Amino acid sequence: MNLTTDSESLRVYEALASEARLQIIDLLDMKEMHIKELASALYLSSAIVSTHVNKLQKAGLVSCRMKRINGGTYKFCTLSADFLQIRLSKSAHATRKVVEVAVPVGHYTDFEAFPTCGIATVEKMIGHYDNPTYFLDPERVHAGILWFARGFVEYKVPNYLFKDQIVQEIEISMEIGSEAPHINENWPSDIRFTINGTVVGEWTSPGDFGQMRGRLMPEWWHDDVNQYGLMKVLRINANGTYIDGQQISDVTIKDVQWESKQWTLRISAEETSRGRGGLTLFGKGFGNYDQDIVIRSYYIS
Repeated sequence: MNLTTDSESLRVYEALASEARLQIIDLLDMKEMHIKELASALYLSSAIVSTHVNKLQKAGLVSCRMKRINGGTYKFCTLSADFLQIRLSKSAHATRKVVEVAVPVGHYTDFEAFPTCGIATVEKMIGHYDNPTYFLDPERVHAGILWFARGFVEYKVPNYLFKDQIVQEIEISMEIGSEAPHINENWPSDIRFTINGTVVGEWTSPGDFGQMRGRLMPEWWHDDVNQYGLMKVLRINANGTYIDGQQISDVTIKDVQWESKQWTLRISAEETSRGRGGLTLFGKGFGNYDQDIVIRSYYIS
């Protein structure tokens, strides 16, 4: 979530200005919880916790859904943001412009996939589990999730900038995780990002998440397979390459040939030792974040 010093961001700052609400965020960072569970953990009444949750929800920090359990209806809560970035420089913000492209996870132009693997739309599986052939199925363009134990997916992204527009920063956001047989939240995977043939860095996913159901997962989706990932934001600028603000390499914007008419983004899970590896990409209709791979080009002209 990107914040500034304007009035729109004020509701987020106000939502964070409470020890109880910060504790709620810490609890929801571990797992999805309903109001009564939060109240019990914080030794507060359900009414007070509901008030705090409503404030976090209005600020866009928490998402809620109603769920029936044993004849009762409970309000379940999950985090909607994993990070906050605050821009204090109004002058820099005013001079920078942005072009945004959203790429569905099924719109890859090249791939290599090894089992365990699969691909699905919000309505159904495409083909069968653990058969990479179905990654070529024409219906893949409608896919909202894909996964494999080893391999890569590669996307061609149009560069809409004119010659007099100079890129300052490329930002790529996506929901991503590891891929283990069934579910394993302790299943590290070294995921590599490559732009225009240049490896810009790696990020280690901690696991294949599924102890609770993904907020957006279709009803037909099984409970014992990957449910959601982590929202990660990759940035390449003049100083280097970053994941969620932490530098992962010295590769700069000049190193990735941003002047090309199209950009190539490759996301890969390299071959590693047993007990780790793979990747899962979540797009619209899957996981916890209802978005595709979003690529923003910040430029000046």
